[in-house]
Amino acid sequence: MAVTVLLEVQAQADKTAALKQVFKDILPDTRAYDGCQGVDVLEDQDNPTTIVLIERWDSRSQYEKYLGWRQETGFVDSLGEYVAGPPSIRYFDAVDA
Repeated sequence: MAVTVLLEVQAQADKTAALKQVFKDILPDTRAYDGCQGVDVLEDQDNPTTIVLIERWDSRSQYEKYLGWRQETGFVDSLGEYVAGPPSIRYFDAVDA
C-alpha cells in the first residue's frame, strides 16, 4: 500500500536558501529512487525557515530503504549543517473519507 511521508525540517535562519538549494540538488536522485512516486517541497508562509517535504512512496519499507541509503552516503549527517534541530518524519496512509 502506498504511503505518504512528511519530512519537516527547521532551517537555521541564515541557511534557509542554502537548504532549499540542497534539496533542489538532491531530489532528482530521490525522485528516481525505486518506489518513489513523487516529492513536493513546501515552505511555510508564516515561518519560511520551516520546510516540509511531502513524499509519496510505494511502501514504507521502500522509503526506509531509501533513508538508509541517504544515511550511508552521509547526507543525513550533512543536513545538520543547515537545520536548527532534528527533522520530523511522519508516515500517513490514505483513508476513505
